[in-house]
Amino acid sequence: MTTLDTDLEQRTAAFVEHVQAGGTVEADDWMPDEYRQMAIKFIEMHANSELMGALPEREWISRAPTLRRKMSLTAKVQDEVGHGHLIYRVAEDLGKPRPEMLSDLLNKRTKFHNVFHYPTMSWGDVAVIGCLVDGAAIITQTALLTTSLAPYRRVMKRVCAEESFHQRHGEDLLLELGGGTEAQREMLQDAVNRWWVPVMHFFGPKTPAEKDRLLYWRIKTETNEELRQRFFDRYVPKLWDLGISIPDPALSYDPDADHWTWTEPSWDELRTIAKGNGPMTDTRLSWRIWMTDANSWARELMGEPRLDTADSPALQGAGA
Repeated sequence: MTTLDTDLEQRTAAFVEHVQAGGTVEADDWMPDEYRQMAIKFIEMHANSELMGALPEREWISRAPTLRRKMSLTAKVQDEVGHGHLIYRVAEDLGKPRPEMLSDLLNKRTKFHNVFHYPTMSWGDVAVIGCLVDGAAIITQTALLTTSLAPYRRVMKRVCAEESFHQRHGEDLLLELGGGTEAQREMLQDAVNRWWVPVMHFFGPKTPAEKDRLLYWRIKTETNEELRQRFFDRYVPKLWDLGISIPDPALSYDPDADHWTWTEPSWDELRTIAKGNGPMTDTRLSWRIWMTDANSWARELMGEPRLDTADSPALQGAGA
């Protein structure tokens, strides 16, 4: 082993000790290549998800039942896009240019969260996304307030504060429909039935902590299962209080063990979506491509490169 290899090994060991003890890292600090690449990949997917997550609810702005609902949904959609660009900036500072990240997203070379690959079929879906999906997001995002990457930690303070308003908006919708007419309650129950498995998938499969490299580097700070259990603690009682049933007959709470038991879903559907084959994947990406192309003049005015989307697999899949 050369002196250079020994120095690298010592620096890496010191870095691991630092982050595992709760220390933070700035973007211009030295970091191991694996840490940098894993951080970019994780943060880029988060930014992609914020950007694509605006689309399912954007579809419902014009169909929202009141002016107040249209205004609140519009504000939320604007926030989500803003969050995406804040988070892209963190990944940019680690070395991947934003145009490259956007190009990779639009050409299906990178991923976004599973829940944004599904259709929104009713106003009940908007309530479920606003309460349960955003609730799941808040649980995962608040866990990032102690991530080892300091710029990401700082951005998440703002994102979590704004997401809490989004969740309140969703909870207000949930209470309105849950306390409404029989038709409204049926619409809400139908939405919960369809979205329950995607929300369970949102946290990812059970993964032993010792095998999760994101935990090793403290980019993530809690396991998938810890986050999912916290979701149960917070949101299952809310649904039960409204008389909404959970489409999992095995779901129950053991007070002695302080633990929820639940039926683990098949993960095949999540794997399909992770490969870019969700029911709305190509349609949503084609919308984002259309928006990008329609505003390319602004990018050119700012001296930014035009994104190459003409051969995107999403356009072929959407039949564009």
